[in-house]
Amino acid sequence: MIRVSITTLGCRVNSYESDAMAGLLRSRGFLVVSDSEPADICIVNTCTVTNIADRKSRQMISRCHKLNPEAKVIVTGCWSQRYPEAAKALPGVSFVLGTAEKSRIADICAEVGSLTQPQSIIKEVRHEHEFEEISATAEGRTRAYLKIQDGCNRFCSYCAIPFARGAIRSRRPESVRREFEKLNEAGFAEVVLTGIHLTDYGKDLGGVDLADAIDCAEGLDNIKRIRLGSLEPHGMTDELIDRITANKRVCRQFHMSLQSGSTSVLSRMRRGYTADEYAAIVEKIRARYGEEGEFVAFTTDIIAGFAGETLEEHEETKAFMERIGFARVHIFPYSRRSGTLADKMPGQLTNAEKAERAQELIALGRKLERAFLEKHIGRTESVLIETEHDDGLFAGYTDSYVRVLTKNAEANTLVDVKIGSITEDRNGELSLLSDN
Repeated sequence: MIRVSITTLGCRVNSYESDAMAGLLRSRGFLVVSDSEPADICIVNTCTVTNIADRKSRQMISRCHKLNPEAKVIVTGCWSQRYPEAAKALPGVSFVLGTAEKSRIADICAEVGSLTQPQSIIKEVRHEHEFEEISATAEGRTRAYLKIQDGCNRFCSYCAIPFARGAIRSRRPESVRREFEKLNEAGFAEVVLTGIHLTDYGKDLGGVDLADAIDCAEGLDNIKRIRLGSLEPHGMTDELIDRITANKRVCRQFHMSLQSGSTSVLSRMRRGYTADEYAAIVEKIRARYGEEGEFVAFTTDIIAGFAGETLEEHEETKAFMERIGFARVHIFPYSRRSGTLADKMPGQLTNAEKAERAQELIALGRKLERAFLEKHIGRTESVLIETEHDDGLFAGYTDSYVRVLTKNAEANTLVDVKIGSITEDRNGELSLLSDN
């Protein structure tokens, strides 16, 4: 039996696609093994969101070749879509795919053993208009992911993803329904909808939107929760907000990308909204939940030290973070990407300046996260239990994506627990600890 390993870098969409490739390979008789085990074929699913992601992608390809010098290495994903020749030139690489050919992975693995020279299949994704229908086949987990959208038409000034992922493409509602049915039958209690830009779902189909995709789960009783992946403020219309917040299965966690709390920086980023417009969306969502609005979790991404960012603009971002009261913030120092408008902008900050500003935002984010968790002490929360720890505690998440540790539970069940305190593990991750 041919042994195949898959190494995944980057976002949830990449993780979903790696799971889908693993399922396709198993169905064709390949043995999928961990990327730390010996393999005959090594697949590296790459990322290009930052320069660091590019470097890690190259490093993982080299690592696979070093650990398995006789193996055939197949490179796919966003980095190989942008730099196929660089990928093909790396030692050990036998085949290079882009972002729109993952459904062919089993055929390629069946043929790669006979290759004597590296080959590649790279489509021009800007001309792709059909959603690539591949299904993840995750097993033994409480939470499942369902990719319903791909691509981006926005071309923010700092971002290379539209060049790697192509134009927006949506999974048709009937296909979304079939995927929900499979996950319901498999017993998953929570489904996370993923895509490059979820709020653009359906724009290429006409007459449907994200709320319609969510409604595809109607009548499926095992699925208790639907969690939304990253959302863009542009698409958060009043109608969409009304429909999403009225659906009791939609989790009260909204990961809405911000990137900067300074309107002048947002303008240079070509984000298409102001800080005040972002805040208005947050307030609308909170208002829909009434008294429970303060327990709705808003999480986000912020870029520190964007091109030309002044100290005043940096301080505006810090003030905006406190104004919103984010539950969790992911901070990234600005990374220049070739081919983007921001790469040529004046006023580029040094790496040291970007790192210093990132650390300030990280510290503030930790403070805001702790403040959000403290609100929950004394409350009874519904927790979806996922794992059991060696110390006898069970770990799970509230619908607002707060991690809770409790006793006397069972995996893949919803339990009501009273929150007693905040705890911090050795890695600095904060969690809530139940009283019962």
